[in-house]
Amino acid sequence: MGIRFTVLSSGSTGNATVVNYGDTTLMIDAGFSARRIDELLRERELTGEQLNGILVTHEHSDHIKGLGAVARKYNLPIYANEKTWEAIEKPVGAIAEENRRIFGTGESKDFGSLRVESFPISHDAAEPVGYCFYDGKSKLSVVTDLGYASDRVMQTIADSDVFVLESNHDIEMLRMGRYPWNIKRRILGDMGHLSNEAAGEVMSQLLTGRTKRAYLAHLSREHNMLDLAKMAVRDAMEDRGCFYKDSEFKLCDTYYDRPTPWDTVADL
Repeated sequence: MGIRFTVLSSGSTGNATVVNYGDTTLMIDAGFSARRIDELLRERELTGEQLNGILVTHEHSDHIKGLGAVARKYNLPIYANEKTWEAIEKPVGAIAEENRRIFGTGESKDFGSLRVESFPISHDAAEPVGYCFYDGKSKLSVVTDLGYASDRVMQTIADSDVFVLESNHDIEMLRMGRYPWNIKRRILGDMGHLSNEAAGEVMSQLLTGRTKRAYLAHLSREHNMLDLAKMAVRDAMEDRGCFYKDSEFKLCDTYYDRPTPWDTVADL
């Protein structure tokens, strides 16, 4: 059995993902109320008591809304780099000193037999990161909230079996939307969010015979749609000469209001 994961929910209103391997179960971010996180966990037959810790990507509220409450309720360690800890100190509230864990950007940590690697991403936060998960045979990369995929990001997440990758917005929907221009400019910029087309360009460079699935995550409810995201990513990949069969590689949905099914990274 390889790494298992479920994207509990993903989007502009909140984000949380659970990764399990053996006796280790980690949650990435906690962007919902503690009550809602408990509900999402139950939908995947989990409880907060089964978690071994929470990995934080950055301090925006859609990633840390329930972080303090969940950590205190279940006495969980929180892992974040120093600048992120400084940024979340006030909104998260009091955390027991033994549960304040520093996970430096670019470092790797072993949680039982599961290795986790942190890597820097481009976003308008203190020191945002993505995470890669390794079990010695397979690799899962979780990367959202980035304005563009740097060479460092591409090198780090290369050769993943499965990706959870941001596909935040359709550019034209965003440009025509109701947001003020300064917000649109932020989203479209290098410190903002990946568009559908940008996600397709990233995947066209990453797709190998090893790659099985890519989950399109952090979709905007205002400026994107599930079917549009998959179609645009597929078109962008094919425009760059990257052709594939659904039997060999699949683009998968994530949802703002419910979890994805459990998926096993090494499920061949």
